[in-house]
Amino acid sequence: MDAVGAAYLAPEGLEASLLGELTAAGVAISSWHGRLAISPDAPVANAWALDVWTAPALYSVPSVKTAADILRGMQRNWSSYGVEHHRRMALIAARLPPVKARRLVFPEPAPTGHLGAWTLLAPDLMLASPTKSSPFVNGECLFVEDRIGPPSRAYLKLWEACTRLGVWPQPGETCIELGASPGGWTWALASLGATVTAIDRSPLAPEISAMPGITWRTGDAFSVAPETADWLFSDIVAYPDRLTEMVTAWIASGRVARIVCSIKFQGETDQAAARRLATIPGARLMHLFHNKHELTFCWARNAESPV
Repeated sequence: MDAVGAAYLAPEGLEASLLGELTAAGVAISSWHGRLAISPDAPVANAWALDVWTAPALYSVPSVKTAADILRGMQRNWSSYGVEHHRRMALIAARLPPVKARRLVFPEPAPTGHLGAWTLLAPDLMLASPTKSSPFVNGECLFVEDRIGPPSRAYLKLWEACTRLGVWPQPGETCIELGASPGGWTWALASLGATVTAIDRSPLAPEISAMPGITWRTGDAFSVAPETADWLFSDIVAYPDRLTEMVTAWIASGRVARIVCSIKFQGETDQAAARRLATIPGARLMHLFHNKHELTFCWARNAESPV
């Protein structure tokens, strides 16, 4: 195999979306190892990868001890991505210090410890990168879930977006959620102590409406004129172009400080629409572990990126 410049871990079932994005950016892919796209080119910013191995190299590992010694010689903490040779990988991992990938209790900051990644491409060939883009093992941001309060599991996307941004609504801050029913995101925001105006044609679940700090209004997400708020949220199903029109109108109004919304694709991934959103100053696009065929658009006023 030729020299490796970067490796991109695709979300399960979305390898084509990652490949389309990288191809459009002029990135060559020399091979795939499961969901890991291996490139000879230097790493580039992208939205679809759950994790990017930013300094990978190939190592000849004729024995389990050799592989473990190489990894321990570089640094302490490593996570593995296994596709084949699982028994051999387990033996190598057993010789490394354990990495506890515990679930976060939101709101809790993302891990800050240095973490590398490795895999076996063959029994005697290891690909290892001492640095990677995500602080989570294989980009999987996991939480201690609330299986009682929220009406759906959609709240996990909001939790993950805020965790990865490193910022979330504070008590007393104002939030608007467009297309809020049945109220998963509204529940998450109100649980943080924020004041939430939830707008949807359908009402919120009764237990969500009863929470303090929540006001529900009937309305269509795309017909609401921009209002003053600290945060704008949306998890509605909409074509990317229509969503782009909506967020650009709110940004142009100058009436919100931050935006977090889902971009949901129907059929093939609209890479052009995603690129248009990514070029908005202050914007960031990312695929969350809890996303499906969608990206999350994040924007912050007066910032090059919302982190």
